[in-house]
Amino acid sequence: MRVVMIGAGYVGLVSGACFADFGHVVCCIDKDEAKIAALEQGSPPIFEPGLEDLVARNVREGRLSFRCDAAEAVAEADAVFIAVGTPSRRGDGHADLSYVYAAAEEIAQQIDGVTVIVTKSTVPVGTGDEIEKIIRAARPGADFAVVSNPEFLREGAAINDFKRPDRVVVGTEDERAQWVMRELYRPLFLNETPMLFVSRRTSELTKYAANAFLAMKITFINEIADLCESLGADVQQVARGIGLDNRIGSKFLHPGPGYGGSCFPKDTLALARTATEAGAPLRLVETTIEVNDARKRSMAGRIARAAGGDLKGKTVAVLGLTFKPNTDDMRDAPSLEVAPQLLAMGAQVQAFDPEGMDEARPLLPGVQFRAGPYEAVEDADVLVILTEWDQFRALDLGRVKGLMRRPVVVDLRNIYRPEEMRARGFQYASVGRG
Repeated sequence: MRVVMIGAGYVGLVSGACFADFGHVVCCIDKDEAKIAALEQGSPPIFEPGLEDLVARNVREGRLSFRCDAAEAVAEADAVFIAVGTPSRRGDGHADLSYVYAAAEEIAQQIDGVTVIVTKSTVPVGTGDEIEKIIRAARPGADFAVVSNPEFLREGAAINDFKRPDRVVVGTEDERAQWVMRELYRPLFLNETPMLFVSRRTSELTKYAANAFLAMKITFINEIADLCESLGADVQQVARGIGLDNRIGSKFLHPGPGYGGSCFPKDTLALARTATEAGAPLRLVETTIEVNDARKRSMAGRIARAAGGDLKGKTVAVLGLTFKPNTDDMRDAPSLEVAPQLLAMGAQVQAFDPEGMDEARPLLPGVQFRAGPYEAVEDADVLVILTEWDQFRALDLGRVKGLMRRPVVVDLRNIYRPEEMRARGFQYASVGRG
């Protein structure tokens, strides 16, 4: 089938490349000329394991292309996906749908023949209805259907999530559109992937509900971690004890400095605003947002206490800046709260991240960026592990201790064992292992 992806950002590029790998002919459209030029040269603008090879292979085999102008590609398409950004709108927290509606207006001018228009962007309930109104107003006689097909991609594991998903959710009651969506995802049938056909509004809400639930799960275990520190319990053992219950599950029960990234912060906020306006406020989600924001703000104080209570004139080494490993995404990363607070406390901050430093530099003025983890810890009074990159799990701890001015480690991801760190002579603080 012929597929157009409007938006060559994280979701659009990964989805487009994977659809091409399924055998479809895909054209990714983006207004950013520099981005399109880089993609044509085989250089994705984001870091995602396996993506560069996937893009290069499908470009080479003629199934994947990139353009700035959507006209010709949309006219020939069987399915046109909207995969543009929906950031939080300033002032009220709602999702900013200006890019989505602009894409709909552009698509309306270019569709030719039967076309399925698919919303891949995360959008509030009712957005599909508005897209349909926009296109119908511009092209009253056009033959099209608007479908919701939310993405459930984890950064760092997006390709696997697309090709081996837990489920595919499709929001449409149009039989022709259902047929097109089945054909697009036909390769997944071999894995017996559940494909849920629901109403458009149900599909839109399913995405938000999933992200809100996961955000609550993270926030729950973070609060349990604080309780464990007060009571002398071990949060990791608690998490294992409850995670073995199939009704709960073990995923997203890892304590840390709070959730961040491109989805959870904006999606929980947008869902809470939508629910309030609908007269059915989601108190659990509202509290999750408040608790998570407070947690990120509290991490600098935790670091200061571990360093003796005063950071003035001290050097703090920070390992990991991105919100999670295996991505260069800095959106709402805890480091954006922690590092500025450390600087405000009078500390010098030396940081290293394997992939995120180019993104971090303009966002963290005053931070000194180092070429590697050992360069970052040199002459440091305290080492903070903020993102759990694999390479930080196997540091030469003897070398680390020798390079530091004081052997103080604040492990906000619990990647080391307290007894081993103390046996090596470190003053070690972690999360929820009081």
